[in-house]
Amino acid sequence: MLRIRGSIGDWPVDLTLELDDGDWARLGAQLQVSTPEKTAPVADPVVKPVNQDEVLWQLAKDLLRQSGQLTGPDLLERLEGLTGNTVAGKRLLVRLRHSAEVKVVSGGDTPLYRWIE
Repeated sequence: MLRIRGSIGDWPVDLTLELDDGDWARLGAQLQVSTPEKTAPVADPVVKPVNQDEVLWQLAKDLLRQSGQLTGPDLLERLEGLTGNTVAGKRLLVRLRHSAEVKVVSGGDTPLYRWIE
């Protein structure tokens, strides 16, 4: 389990992510760093602040990618659950609508959001 706390603008964020073994393995693979045989003195690394908007954006894309497709209301409900906020959920929904990786199909009463491979 991974917990992210902070704020997006004036909104507090307290997000808990549950990762399965495969997720942890992929995360660990991303963090693998090879060390040179001769190590030179290294200055203290500059810690780059985590951009919460980008974290939520990646999580929103992953949610739709894993689902394959969702109706607008279902996707909004999940995004609200992800962000803990209706306004932030709607912002992500609009961002997904305009993403090149997403196709929005108008059908019936609600739009259908599809992930494009």
